[in-house]
Amino acid sequence: MNRSSRFGASCALALAACLAFAPAPAVADGDDTALTNLIALASQRLALAEPVARWKWANHQAITDTPRENALLADVEKRAAAANVDPAFARAFFQDQIDASKDVQNALFATWRSTQPPQGPAPDLATSTRPQLDRLTQSLVTGLARVQPLRTADDCPSRVAQALANWKSLTRYDSAHSNALTRALGHVCETGGVGATG
Repeated sequence: MNRSSRFGASCALALAACLAFAPAPAVADGDDTALTNLIALASQRLALAEPVARWKWANHQAITDTPRENALLADVEKRAAAANVDPAFARAFFQDQIDASKDVQNALFATWRSTQPPQGPAPDLATSTRPQLDRLTQSLVTGLARVQPLRTADDCPSRVAQALANWKSLTRYDSAHSNALTRALGHVCETGGVGATG
């Protein structure tokens, strides 16, 4: 393997090993594999905002579904406690996931209203999209357990910001979702916020 780019190699390994084996506990040693994995999972979840929006559009449903959101947050707190993750941390993190997804959905609705509605049948929410979201929920809780030791580090916000910038560059991340992904990571650090990137 070409080791001239330490970041490139570590990201490639992180993507290949995502969800395979738990990395060593995250400490302030510059190894941000756990952060990279969490960003990858958050971006996967955010990608599902479009099929969710398409289903809601086709079925004339509101974007905000407060009872379902509250049920998800309650479930997340239970899963977090079982995984030795601070339930308040998990709840705040998943609230960010919900809000980021709704940002994307609202943007899609606005586009469809002003230009052209989505074509073709919408993916089935119950049998297709929600099972994917459920699997990501458990993976994200596991990811939170791995990044939890970083939360109180003084450089946590800047490390999240750098990992996010690297991820966007590496994956040529869809710029339309860039702000939403930043929002999705807003409570990874105990102090809140992603930190300065420039």
